[in-house]
Amino acid sequence: MFSVHATRLRRFLLASAALTSLAVLDLPAALAQQAREPLPPVEISPAQSRKLARPAGRDAQSPRRAAARRPAAASAAPKPVVPTAAAQTPLNTNAIAVSASRLGLTVREIPATVEVISAETMREQGYRTVSEVAQGAVGVTSGDNPAEPGAFSMRGFTNSQINTLYNGIKIGPQNMTSRVMDTANLEAVEFLKGPASLISGEGAAGGAINFVTKQPHTGAIRNEADFSWDSLNSFRAHYGSGGSTNVDGLDYRFDVSRSSLNGFADDINTKTLDVSGQLNYRISDSLKIWGAIEYREDRSKAYWGAPLVPIAFSGSHATTGIVSGNYFNRTDLGAVTIDDRTFNTNYNVLDNRNVAQEVWLRGGFELRLAPDLTLKSQAYGYGAERTWLNNEIEAFDSTTNRVYRERFYVAHSQRLVGNITDLIWDANIAGFDNRLVTTLSSSYLDFVRPGAANFPDDSVSLVNPDRGYYGLLTTKQQTARIDDEALSFEDRLKLTRTFALVGGLRVEHIGLDRNSTDKTGLVNAGFPFSQSWVPTTGRIGYTWEAVPGLTFFSQYATGADIAANNIFLLNPTDPLNLTTARTYETGVKHLFWDNRAEWSFSAYDILRTNVYAAAGGMQLNLAGRQESKGVELAASVRPIEPLRLWGNIAYVDARYADYDFVGGSFSGNTPPNVPRVVANAGASYRFFAPWAVEIGIIGRHVGDRYNTDANVLTLKAYTVADVYAFVDIPKTVFNAVDQARLTFRVRNIADKRYAIWGDPFYPDQILLGAPRTYEISAAFKW
Repeated sequence: MFSVHATRLRRFLLASAALTSLAVLDLPAALAQQAREPLPPVEISPAQSRKLARPAGRDAQSPRRAAARRPAAASAAPKPVVPTAAAQTPLNTNAIAVSASRLGLTVREIPATVEVISAETMREQGYRTVSEVAQGAVGVTSGDNPAEPGAFSMRGFTNSQINTLYNGIKIGPQNMTSRVMDTANLEAVEFLKGPASLISGEGAAGGAINFVTKQPHTGAIRNEADFSWDSLNSFRAHYGSGGSTNVDGLDYRFDVSRSSLNGFADDINTKTLDVSGQLNYRISDSLKIWGAIEYREDRSKAYWGAPLVPIAFSGSHATTGIVSGNYFNRTDLGAVTIDDRTFNTNYNVLDNRNVAQEVWLRGGFELRLAPDLTLKSQAYGYGAERTWLNNEIEAFDSTTNRVYRERFYVAHSQRLVGNITDLIWDANIAGFDNRLVTTLSSSYLDFVRPGAANFPDDSVSLVNPDRGYYGLLTTKQQTARIDDEALSFEDRLKLTRTFALVGGLRVEHIGLDRNSTDKTGLVNAGFPFSQSWVPTTGRIGYTWEAVPGLTFFSQYATGADIAANNIFLLNPTDPLNLTTARTYETGVKHLFWDNRAEWSFSAYDILRTNVYAAAGGMQLNLAGRQESKGVELAASVRPIEPLRLWGNIAYVDARYADYDFVGGSFSGNTPPNVPRVVANAGASYRFFAPWAVEIGIIGRHVGDRYNTDANVLTLKAYTVADVYAFVDIPKTVFNAVDQARLTFRVRNIADKRYAIWGDPFYPDQILLGAPRTYEISAAFKW
């Protein structure tokens, strides 16, 4: 095993050597240049203090605030900020992704693949939910499966193999805590690819996705409002306001959004409400405090998919291009299809519901202890109540030619408290600029899960089913408590003005306590039980700016997580070893042509061991190893001012290994919901007279996927496209607002029917993508 690992490491280092050799050869000259021109230290910019550039007018009004922003030492540099429209690069690599590094680095300065989707991009591309944002990212797919809303696939990994973060905080396993989320209150969505345990803790083999709420800024108060309506009778509305108050040093941000999104199937609707606010108060030149609160709610009438049906039964109603293959689960269906009579059919019971209510409380301070030493700390509390009451199984039975249905109920009562404290030290070590961040974090998660102890079932006709009601419900209860404490170090050492080493180490303690009772309240056999782990994970890499704007990077990173992707399916008799992951990655990021063009490329090799995989019927298999290798390419260019072109493509080869079980083997198979190829492309052109008008098209291609580890059923590849046109109305028309925009958008313009997702726990049914819809929206800023 060690020899294999050593061989991989040698290959990785040889590949990296080709990128670093020139820097090494020129090291003496570079060191001399470093001595002549010392580098200013990179200034940290935490998520809670992201700001736009402050206007000079505020400086004139507030001498104390202007003094507070002056460098504490002669060598200090201004803080990096989230890019304004003028500073934004084509791929947004000027942004600071706090989920990727605590060092305050821009995307170009991090030795990893990081993508930041800004609020402006979300608005222009028409991304209404975080799942739609993910579908526009490089190599990412998503599906709003009602059991796990906001499920993602990235670099060959899915669901809880990808950490979901909220303002940099993990709230628990993704497949249990994620919800449908509107984008209106978000400032950015960050995608960090590959094992990410160094920053976000356990559970990040495929990477991490961070949702960042809108932040206060210093300056004049700015307001915004936007509205939309589509042909499914869906609507969205949002109002936001932020800026500086009359209290010197006090800035605020407030947002409220409401949406009601209707599905294409009968009786499908998702309502969301999000209210968020934050205050930042700079008490003195060296001390700032802040506090934030957020309430989120979503209520859904859920769509659980269309059943797989034998082609022989559907006859002329059989479709092509959605699924293919032979399927056997409850009964032998033979060659299967999606029956076109089920496109708009909802098999859920009439009294179904998916409901969640969430509350966030966050607060902290930033204290400059010395010119080169800063202490930051934030405490947080989170509470959630979630309920699912549905018919979840829709399996066609070839012996009766009816659809077998089975009910499921589960609820969550979750409480999370924690603290994250950073000590940032800027130093000069033997003439080299260095930044060290030491982080101490702790959290306590309490999870109570009442669930069904019986599962009512029945059979209904395939066409025009009698939906009925849930019926008798008997419950039992499970609990889980997870304690997490971690000490981590992250460091950046600049050996030259262009070459930097970036690395970190995290030592973490994870404690799990589980209990389970039956419907009478008696404790089940083997419960309660406890387990603890102490994983050590980290990252080491480099960035080398070979010429201005052209940066090469490589990294080696590791991750660890609790083996089962659902902690409530992990039994005391299961092996309780941690799942571990490692990645080798190398690539290049290039910004050129006077910041009008940008491209990035990365190649990676990820190995995850001791993997638990989903088997039908809420069971888990021990899959041994999961291997993933691939490449990603993204580019964007504005050749002339009115024209913008962009595109990205990702290829991944993901495989199971050592996946053997009684009766067979899935070794060599591809994990569910992992396409080999994902590609996006878009183009827009803006006409500037007499009013500014822009037209654009966005295309997306997703390759073949499988819905289970058995790989017997293929979700066929699909290509869809959206078109849009918007007009910016001059202030002379609407004097009350500074900016007004009207947009018309057609989604899935070719009305393509396709399979968007398959849940391996419910392999008898497939989630279909939305058909063609039309949308009109209006946005105002003043």
